[in-house]
Amino acid sequence: MGEAIHAIVINRVEKKISSELKEITLDDLPAGDVTVNVAYSTLNYKDGLAVTGTAPIARTYPMIGGIDLAGTVEASSSPAYQPGDKVLITGWELSMSHGGGYAQKQRVKSEWLTRVPDAFSLKQAMAVGTAGYTAMLCILDLERMGVTPGEKEVIVTGAAGGVGSVAVAVLSQLGYKVAASTGRPELSDYLTGLGASTIVERAELAEPSGRPLDAERWAGGVDSVGGQTLASVLRGTCYGGAVAACGLAGGADLPTSVLPFILRNVSLIGVDSVMCPNPKRQTAWDRLAQDLPLERLDAMTVVEPMSKVLELAPQILRGQVRGRVVIDVNA
Repeated sequence: MGEAIHAIVINRVEKKISSELKEITLDDLPAGDVTVNVAYSTLNYKDGLAVTGTAPIARTYPMIGGIDLAGTVEASSSPAYQPGDKVLITGWELSMSHGGGYAQKQRVKSEWLTRVPDAFSLKQAMAVGTAGYTAMLCILDLERMGVTPGEKEVIVTGAAGGVGSVAVAVLSQLGYKVAASTGRPELSDYLTGLGASTIVERAELAEPSGRPLDAERWAGGVDSVGGQTLASVLRGTCYGGAVAACGLAGGADLPTSVLPFILRNVSLIGVDSVMCPNPKRQTAWDRLAQDLPLERLDAMTVVEPMSKVLELAPQILRGQVRGRVVIDVNA
């Protein structure tokens, strides 16, 4: 028998998906050339879908959950990494086709690893995690499309969630005026503390207006909601503006017309963080180390033990989780 470790394992029997915190061994870990002593993982919307069985995220079962991990290299047959190196993984189909971060150890492919920037501790790296890294990819694309700080606001939807919280903090640090859209007005002080200048009620964007275009309000946007909310943001985006879309918490459909694109030259940018090439991935992490104030990162972060993941997973699907939840896999 190999060394015993604790992990959250997702299984499927016939059509029923279930998850449990259980003891496994190193022999149960997938193949890979680097073994990581995992310190932290995270709780993301995708984790909520997988753990609750709301959506069949995993492609094979049983599967260790957790789309992120950060820890220290224990063993490596790759010349790129040595024992003791601090590393992280976001994406690369962890918990989908390869075991994820909800385990005290994980065996992974070295090409998936990113070195933890010196600016971040392991806990802070996971406070960023997939959500914050995705937010930074969105901001990089807005910059690429020429969206710059100015009089017009940039709208961030789902602003109290993980992607939204980091997007608000970074955009405001870069000098943008940030409008934060949320359905939880009780979190207004939290969002203004992260740097939002305006709070927009979710209902304002969640209902169709019946118009193909609205007044030009937004210089650009970061959208993690999709559906009608994204359509509303596009209708109100200024001439030459851009919206980076990275989520579908509000639905996968897009009930809009071509008019924002052909009359206002608006750009809709799709952002994928899972299979993002390493050079762009590294750029995003370098920019996060530079442009994300650590005091704002700490303000949006709570740390929970891995034993609470099964309880927290349905909460994130109901929109009841604020900011970033870091999972201590050894607690």
